[in-house]
Amino acid sequence: MADHAAHSDGHAEHKLEIFRGLVKFKSNTQKIWGVLIFLSIITIVEVALGYIKPDFLNGTFLKLKFLNWIFIILTIVKAYYITWDFMHMRDEISGLRRAVVWTAVFLIIYLIAILLVEGDYIYEVYKSAAVSRDF
Repeated sequence: MADHAAHSDGHAEHKLEIFRGLVKFKSNTQKIWGVLIFLSIITIVEVALGYIKPDFLNGTFLKLKFLNWIFIILTIVKAYYITWDFMHMRDEISGLRRAVVWTAVFLIIYLIAILLVEGDYIYEVYKSAAVSRDF
């Protein structure tokens, strides 16, 4: 009964932790600042790596430089935390979370498939020199 009285204003209590409970905050404002600082640190690392472009990250994996893989991974981490904490997906029911995540996953897979098929087609056209390279 006391729990219901505490939430009678229609707003649910937000979870005040990040990193699966590793870091806990006392208020929602502290949590927002904590996530903002975490996202800022990731952005600073991305900008620094983009500016410096260390030579040891020029190796490739699956025809993509290690530096690009780091950018992709850090971008996915940022997108996750923006969605999970700032858009309050953590507090939604699992059905809605799955609908949002799986829709995005399938859309990205579909777009990558189109990119690969069309990119391969254009490569083969240029390779066989059937069409002039001047558009």
